[in-house]
Amino acid sequence: MAALRLLKTTTCDAFTNMAIDEAILTARVDGLVSDTLRFYRWKPSAVSIGRFQKIENEVQPDNCRKNGVDVVRRITGGGAVYHDQEDEITYSLVASKEALKTQDMAAVYKRIYAGIDNALEILGVTADFDEGNARTCPNLTVNGRKVSGSAQCHKKGIVLQHGTLLVNADLDRMFTFLRVPWAKTRMEIVKVAKSRITSINAELGREVSMEKMENVLVEGFQKALAIEYTESELTTYEQKLVGKLFKEKYATDKWNYEASSVLG
Repeated sequence: MAALRLLKTTTCDAFTNMAIDEAILTARVDGLVSDTLRFYRWKPSAVSIGRFQKIENEVQPDNCRKNGVDVVRRITGGGAVYHDQEDEITYSLVASKEALKTQDMAAVYKRIYAGIDNALEILGVTADFDEGNARTCPNLTVNGRKVSGSAQCHKKGIVLQHGTLLVNADLDRMFTFLRVPWAKTRMEIVKVAKSRITSINAELGREVSMEKMENVLVEGFQKALAIEYTESELTTYEQKLVGKLFKEKYATDKWNYEASSVLG
C-alpha cells in the first residue's frame, strides 16, 4: 500500500462530518487524492443512522431535540449509533480494494479492524474480531462485548469504512436517544446493554486521553496496513464539496428523514 494521507482529529457537527467522509470518497474515486485515513469527533453529540434505516424506528427525536443532539443519515449501511462528544473517537478510511489487497467485504472489515486491534494491544486491551451476521456489521469485541462498530460503502473499487471506538460509554445517556422497540423502559435496555457494550476506560480501569487514543490508533493502522503516512488537510476541491453536500444533502430533512422511503 502506497503512502496514506492522514487527516488528524477535527471536531465538527454531524452533518459536516458525514459531508467530509463523502467528499473524500468522491475525490478518491475521481483520482484527485490518495487513500486517506481520517480521525474525528462530534460536537454536538449526535445519532447517525444507516443508509436504509427509518429514523422513527431507530431514534427518539424529541429527546434529541431537547438535548441538542444532531440526527444524521450516513451513506453507509449498518445500524443507528450514538456519538458522544466526549466519549468517542471516530475513524474513516477511504482506500482502493486493490491497495487493501482484497475484493471481499468481510476481508476488508477484518483488515481495517486490525488497525484498531493493534492500537488496543498497545494499551493493554485484547480484542477479538466478530464477523457479525445478516443483521449486524462486523465489529470488534473485548470479552464478548462490543467496543468498536463500523459500516461501509463501495464505489468503483473504492471503499469507505468508518466506525466508532468507545473510549468511555454512558449507556443511560446513549439509550436516551436510541430507540429499542422491544424494551418497555430505559433501565431494561441499559441492563442488557451492559452485557453487550464496553469501553476502553472500563477495560483498563483508568482514563485514556483522546490525544493518547489518536496516537495509538495512528501507530496501530500503520502496522496493520504496512504503510507510511503523509499528514495533510482537505484539498480545496474537497472543502467546496463539503459545503455543497452539507447544504444540499446532510443538513436537509429530505435526506435524513425521507431517503429510506425513497429507496423503498
